Amino acid sequence: MTNIVAGGLAPNFSLKSLDGKDFSLSAALQSGPVLLAFFKIGCPVCQFTFPFLERLYQRNKSSNATIVGIGQNGPEKTAAFVKEYGVTFPVLLDPEEKGYIVSNAYGLTMVPTLILVDTDGSVLVSSMGFVKADIESIAAQLAERAHIANAPLFQSTESVPAVRPG
Repeated sequence: MTNIVAGGLAPNFSLKSLDGKDFSLSAALQSGPVLLAFFKIGCPVCQFTFPFLERLYQRNKSSNATIVGIGQNGPEKTAAFVKEYGVTFPVLLDPEEKGYIVSNAYGLTMVPTLILVDTDGSVLVSSMGFVKADIESIAAQLAERAHIANAPLFQSTESVPAVRPG
């Protein structure tokens, strides 16, 4: 479970990205909604989910929405994950050796956890594991905000389960 649920407020935080840049949730929210995607490199459900998040990012990268991964491993292992799964959106580091500061602030107990935060800091979607309907809801909300067509994120030729627990 996470203590950050839809309708609640997302705690502000600052982390470094894999490429050493500073990221602040409050600063990113000034541009538009932010999708936080918490993960660990050895998590099979994270490995399954992240290519779909990359697809979502590609659809929305010209919009005002921000999608960030938040890795719970060190930089070397996280960089290898990013490369292996073709992730091009920014990835932040919240590693164990620093006490999972942000993950703990969000009360995470499993990964992946996806949290869509509105510009006022309120949580629009809070989802743990892989929940197809939640990801579709996130895609629809981001498309609506960007005034783009909400094309299906999952293709009819793909075998995508409704749920895969983290």
